[in-house]
Amino acid sequence: MKNKSRDVSRREFMTIAGAEVVAVGLGPAFLFPERAAAQQKTLTIAQWRHFVPGYDKWFDDVFAKPWGQKHNTRVIVDHMAIEEINASAAKEAAARQGHDLFLFLAPPAGYEKQVIDHAEIYQEVEKKHGKAIPLAHRSTLNPKTKKYFAFSDSYAPDPGNCHKGWWAEAGYPNGPDTWDELRIGARKIRERTGHPCGLGLSQEVDSDMALRALLWSFGGAEQDERGSVTINSKATVDAVKYMRALFQESQTREVFTWSTPSASQSTLAGRTSYAIHPISITRQAERERLPIGGRLAIQPALQGPAKRIAPAHVTDCYAIWNFARNKEGAKQFLVDYMDSFGEAFQASEFYNFPCFPSTVPNLARQLSHDDKADPPDKYKVLANASDWTTNIGYPGYANAATEEVLNTFVVPTMFAQAARDEMTPEAAVAAAEKEIKRIFDKWKTL
Repeated sequence: MKNKSRDVSRREFMTIAGAEVVAVGLGPAFLFPERAAAQQKTLTIAQWRHFVPGYDKWFDDVFAKPWGQKHNTRVIVDHMAIEEINASAAKEAAARQGHDLFLFLAPPAGYEKQVIDHAEIYQEVEKKHGKAIPLAHRSTLNPKTKKYFAFSDSYAPDPGNCHKGWWAEAGYPNGPDTWDELRIGARKIRERTGHPCGLGLSQEVDSDMALRALLWSFGGAEQDERGSVTINSKATVDAVKYMRALFQESQTREVFTWSTPSASQSTLAGRTSYAIHPISITRQAERERLPIGGRLAIQPALQGPAKRIAPAHVTDCYAIWNFARNKEGAKQFLVDYMDSFGEAFQASEFYNFPCFPSTVPNLARQLSHDDKADPPDKYKVLANASDWTTNIGYPGYANAATEEVLNTFVVPTMFAQAARDEMTPEAAVAAAEKEIKRIFDKWKTL
């Protein structure tokens, strides 16, 4: 991490209890500052650099700082870019030293042997806030070992973002509701305006998540409920054929080389008619007061031949390493954080949706009116996001194999090979099956 970034993102909060107690003449222990300092604990936390700067400020200054003061703990929060997370985690696990608490943005099942069992945290939080949604459990529990390899506090839905004016002219004033409507409308828009559809076919997270929504909506999946590889199916082939047609009719070749910001940048620049992406697109437009903001509409996941479904674009998964120096402090931090999650939801500007619904009991009301949005009810369609948002590994649980399939971009590679006519859809699916089976077999032996 560059020094400039570190100066901005690394925050150290210290409890100055010793000085305060001496000031009021209490406690002989505080006559010896070095002894008081020795009694203070430290908690180190690795977080991603949230796309909403206000959330990081809330987390660091409003929540973590007072928490540290209350628990006589020096809290150190390191914020890193999304691209740094996996490499940093691997480095810490290999060295068996690092942060006490590490935030992943996807299920870290491959680190099950390097982390504690987080069941106790779920139990404590559920005593206060009720059961977590299935997405949280399926993202953090190994059903075979019965171990929770992480704790999930929140997720980010992956809705559609469409240019409503163009879609109205194409005959869909509310934007596309189904994958069929997307294909028909996107083709009309491309023919009339020249603006392409914006679904990525690259080895990056936005493409990976959008294509999983397509795959699952058609009834395909990389595994079944029991964890057996099922990618090579008629449903998968049909989904790949669909994407090949959508690309040829409505997209441009730039989607094969998109990086993580590309879908957002293209949409905000007014170049693409539709993208599957979290609300960070529209929030950026609002924050920067871009003219495109009022022209963008948010929609639920598209309905496919099988169902309406999409993966969580981000699944916050906090993990406590088994070599962490302050395991108990990390556990308590997460339990207390969930008590304040209603504030976290607001600070994230509706990006971090609760895995424990009771922590944001008025979620629908908040989404129905937001003064920053244009129109103010733009985000109301996300009130039922938990109905169509699911976990990586669907319809089964997230596991080490699905984690590797995700991180090595097997799914977007499959779709891209067919879209570029490098392989037939059937051959592309067969190649993906071979690679996925190799990955699943590897993890069976570990």
